[in-house]
Amino acid sequence: MPTPTPVPAHARVVIIGGGIVGCSVAYHLAKLGWRDIVLLEQGVLSCGTTWHAAGLVGQLRAQHSMTKLIRYSTALYAELEAETGLATGWKQCGSLSVARTPERMTQLKRTAASARAYGVTCDVIGPREAGELWPVMRTDDLLGAVWLPGDGKANPTDLTQSLARGARMRGARVVENTRITAVHTAATRAGRVVTGVTWRNKDGDEGTLQADLVVNCAGQWAKAIGRLAGVTVPLHSAEHYYIVTERIAGVHPDLPVMRDPDGFIYFKEEVGGLVMGGFEPNAKPWGMNGIPENFEFQLLPDDWDQFEVLMENALQRVPALETAQVRQFYNGPESFTPDNNFILGEAPELRGFFVGAGFNSMGIASAGGAGMALAEWIVAGEPTMDLWPVDIRRFARFNGNDTWLHDRVKETLGLHYAMPWPNRELDTARPFRRSPLHALLAADGACFGSKMGWERANFFAPKPIEARIEYAFGQQNWLPWSGAEHRACRERVALFDMTSFAKLLVKGRDAEAVLQGIVANDVAVSVGTTIYSGILNDRGAYESDVTLTRLAEDQYLVVTGSAQATRDFDYIEKAIGHERHCVLVDVTSQYAVLAVMGPHSRALLQSVSKADWSPAAFPFGQSREVDIGYATVRATRVSYVGELGWELYVPVEFAVGVYETLHAAGEAYGLVNAGYYAIESLRLEKGYRAWGRELSPEHNPFEAGLAFACKLDKDIAFRGRDALLRLRDQPLQRRLAVFSADGASDRMLWGGEGILRDGKPVGSVTSAAFGHTLGCPVAMGYLSRLDGPVDAAWLAQGRYTIDVAGEPIPATLHLQAPYDPRSLRTKS
Repeated sequence: MPTPTPVPAHARVVIIGGGIVGCSVAYHLAKLGWRDIVLLEQGVLSCGTTWHAAGLVGQLRAQHSMTKLIRYSTALYAELEAETGLATGWKQCGSLSVARTPERMTQLKRTAASARAYGVTCDVIGPREAGELWPVMRTDDLLGAVWLPGDGKANPTDLTQSLARGARMRGARVVENTRITAVHTAATRAGRVVTGVTWRNKDGDEGTLQADLVVNCAGQWAKAIGRLAGVTVPLHSAEHYYIVTERIAGVHPDLPVMRDPDGFIYFKEEVGGLVMGGFEPNAKPWGMNGIPENFEFQLLPDDWDQFEVLMENALQRVPALETAQVRQFYNGPESFTPDNNFILGEAPELRGFFVGAGFNSMGIASAGGAGMALAEWIVAGEPTMDLWPVDIRRFARFNGNDTWLHDRVKETLGLHYAMPWPNRELDTARPFRRSPLHALLAADGACFGSKMGWERANFFAPKPIEARIEYAFGQQNWLPWSGAEHRACRERVALFDMTSFAKLLVKGRDAEAVLQGIVANDVAVSVGTTIYSGILNDRGAYESDVTLTRLAEDQYLVVTGSAQATRDFDYIEKAIGHERHCVLVDVTSQYAVLAVMGPHSRALLQSVSKADWSPAAFPFGQSREVDIGYATVRATRVSYVGELGWELYVPVEFAVGVYETLHAAGEAYGLVNAGYYAIESLRLEKGYRAWGRELSPEHNPFEAGLAFACKLDKDIAFRGRDALLRLRDQPLQRRLAVFSADGASDRMLWGGEGILRDGKPVGSVTSAAFGHTLGCPVAMGYLSRLDGPVDAAWLAQGRYTIDVAGEPIPATLHLQAPYDPRSLRTKS
């Protein structure tokens, strides 16, 4: 019997969990040159959820950065055996996804268009070709398929062992049969930091392992490990099923992976038979009382009733299953997150504590890239690429509520194969967070969407009973109603409930100095002034974009996007440092935000207030306290819709009264309630950027056309400045542009479509909507070029189309906003 590996007294980094993700992190940290690495596994490697994973590796994801991670995984898995001498079971067999319905076929064509934009080989094929690639499949009810020859499959256990050996070869220590019983922290002037862990092995030995960093890759147990450290890891386990058959005639080792998303099912070859599993629409959560500690190489009881919907669809797709013998039924629970993306990054609650968990049955495909990305984050001290879709800071403490997670996971498991409709909203565990105006807006016909848990009005239907989305890839039912809101804002006045904005108060005598060091624009402005600025990383790319209002000599109100509250708070808090006289407070829940926008906004506000709203007295970019009826509120003259208007920051207890006052007076001015779909169409016509789409950790202000909001002409140091100075005189290889599909008044763009220049892919759409003022779809996206600069001459010489499910739609490129490019309306 081998001698157990001893646990040292200290390590540079401790990794908790010996599944494929933990081993990938150890491998990549070692590959980056770290040696003092200890991986602790409570059982043996891969004994948790890794061992029963299906091992499918599909390259394409909805976001470009996530696709890059999976493509890295495929390259790594293909090379790993040669490096470590251990087989991984990797086989590039390709994959098929088939369509039973016209809607699914449209979605697959859109997928192929995205693949071309991302550089992934993907072909749209007919039922006959699909049948030739997968001969045991019934095809007479199919409309077509997409074929991705670069996809494949791997053996999860073998792959995990190979990654672990690669880590050991570079000096990492792997200790099995050793459980974490405590996570130790210390309070410092810089905040709470991790200091180590307490462990206990199966022989009863225990001890303390001091560590500079701890990485939580504990799979289903990651939530419990997080709670030991006071860290929220929002995931919940659910039962997940597949069967393995005996040999079936016509099934051969090179058979591609096949997915039938309309039937919620997938297939792969295994020893001449088939593995068939799926993602049923209404999942069965598990582990409500916690995951058993010794749940190693274990399965849950068979549940053929829950599996029935998958089996029925499988029999329809592969008739040979009628007579095939089932060798084994697998019911292996896995953990799922509230949005079906996994979780990476340093926990905002605890310095030095990182998480890699919640892989939603995609751990094998994602582990290579995720381990690489998390290792680089640990070494560099910040993400080295755009990881926002999986960043742990997209969640807040309230997302760790077990009752909410239980109900949400019922839906998120099924999202794997649910139709990814444009604007698709999740239905479960709602309503969650509500504005004080929620009931009033609902009574007026609001159809609510959800962002960071907030219920936000997307549009207003003529009657509350009609407030629903009828999903489609073309124009949806709400478009005329949202169009009326859009026109009201352009022509009269509209009221938007923007309460979901995240609001952070920076206060103290060093507030100006702190902010000068982390935002790109100059914050040394007079009290009552509002500025727009990016927050950058060391590469000069966007970590966020915000508006800052100087409330007093020692106070600033930082307003950022709804989804960015945790992320931006964490970023600013880290930048303050222990030596500064400055504090940061999240005041999001203290204020409702009512945006009054449109050419009649000044007249409406003047009618309910004794303040002077004239252009001379209240110019653009100014903020002050004013009266609105009985209430005293902060009014800030800014606009995200391209019209004259003000954002009113109202203490929540006054919000209903202010709303009623505005609506009572607003009848004379044609005031209407308007929602976020109208905001989207209005801001795109005006060319306003959105963080997470046009602005990301991979885009800099020169590419985004926002260098004017950077204080490069002043001798003031700020994060990212050195990178911007190096970039300033270099030719652009990528540039953001606005496109209008002028002749396509009956079409819709949604984002993700490929952008073609002279018929060749040069980028993809980051945001899109129907521009009701322009009378056609409008979109934004980056154009990239490898063989020269993206300059005005190159842009002007091209003919542009947008790939909509394989159909090229002619588009006009605009380097300035197609609507009011001189911003005369916002500053009138």
